[in-house]
Amino acid sequence: MANVHLKRWLPRLIILALIGGGVAFLVIKKPWAKGETPITYQTVSVGKGPIAAQVTASGTLSARGTVVVGAQVSGRVVEIHADFNDQVKKGQVIARLDESVLQAQIDQATAAYNLALANQRKSSVQVVDAERQLKRQKTLQDQQLVAGASVESVEVNRDVAMASLSASKAQVQQAAANLKQTRTNLSYATITAPVDGVVLSRSVDVGQTVAASLQAPTLFTIAEDLSRMQIDTAVAEADVGRLADGMKATFTVDAFPGKQFDGVVRQVRNAPTTTSGVVTYDAVIDVENKDKTLRPGMTANVTFVLAQVADAIKIPNAALRFKPSRDQVTAMRGGRTGRGSGSGGRERGERGSGGSAGRERGSGGGGSGREGRGGMRMGADGRPDFGDKKPVWKLEDGQPKMVLVKPGLSDGSTTELVEGDLKPGDLLITEVSGVKASAPNRRVSPF
Repeated sequence: MANVHLKRWLPRLIILALIGGGVAFLVIKKPWAKGETPITYQTVSVGKGPIAAQVTASGTLSARGTVVVGAQVSGRVVEIHADFNDQVKKGQVIARLDESVLQAQIDQATAAYNLALANQRKSSVQVVDAERQLKRQKTLQDQQLVAGASVESVEVNRDVAMASLSASKAQVQQAAANLKQTRTNLSYATITAPVDGVVLSRSVDVGQTVAASLQAPTLFTIAEDLSRMQIDTAVAEADVGRLADGMKATFTVDAFPGKQFDGVVRQVRNAPTTTSGVVTYDAVIDVENKDKTLRPGMTANVTFVLAQVADAIKIPNAALRFKPSRDQVTAMRGGRTGRGSGSGGRERGERGSGGSAGRERGSGGGGSGREGRGGMRMGADGRPDFGDKKPVWKLEDGQPKMVLVKPGLSDGSTTELVEGDLKPGDLLITEVSGVKASAPNRRVSPF
């Protein structure tokens, strides 16, 4: 009877024992059973599309030529014939000053000129009379009717008269110059536009007195042509070496959000500008403004296009910056791998049964069999020297794998792939968590 019961329960006991052993095995093999934290990968996707290397700067829009119209004489403003935004032509009267004082000065100068002419005529008569007196005295001297001293006295009078005539002529010239100056000053009372353009500002009103004692007061500011403008940009010294005359540029202004304007670099000026220890250089950009939408003084956010590729495979720069620590590389090699879940996802893995993630052995001429060192050049700091290539870590089927890539153009967030075993959609690791790093600043060869 006992044998019958034993035969009945024996298969059940064997099944229970197998189930219990399997559960115990799984518990032992799980990382959390050993107090380990699963590795989590932060990833980004390789993309494809246009990419451009750029330099950005800010600047201010202005007219290519701006003329400040001032007053060369003092006086009260009696007429204004131009206002803000008015179109003016060269020679057009835009203001007048009171001419009464200037006209009085002309009258005085005219009188002084006439007086100088009269004095000149008087001196001329005196010279003629002195010549006649000298001639008479010489005739009498020949007849021995007068002494020689009398002749000499008459000669002196003649010389004095001639000197007086010369002085009178000089006074006439001086009076003529003064008269010309006063007439010129009178013409200055009529303010005209020096160029064709647009009035940007008017600084005076009718009845206001302007004084031109030390410097010419500003009456108007005229922009020559707002259909052609320029941007003066402040370019950092680290970027100025990459700019050149004729380079294309684009810019935006706050007044028209979402609208992009085009320009061309006319000149990169050599004169530096230092502000709080920061050195910048002025890059002048020519801008067409046919529709007059842009206005002087607007702040422009400028982008200089250095080079561009229309259809490039793009690597996020975060993947190029990722350099795992010694502990992270060791953990990734140890088989704690994860499953791919798309760009920007977090990859969680568990310790496998001995599979090696990302383990490769050098096969170069060194032949030492040492992991990651065979045939590899090492830098002075003990790190691998990849030359013009850079390492990135690709997550393929949950396995981290190092790939060497040759980078090209960069727009600051992504970099062109020139050479390397990557394709659009590949997941690249940018961060590893779940590894307790004892030496976070130390790096190890990824091989």
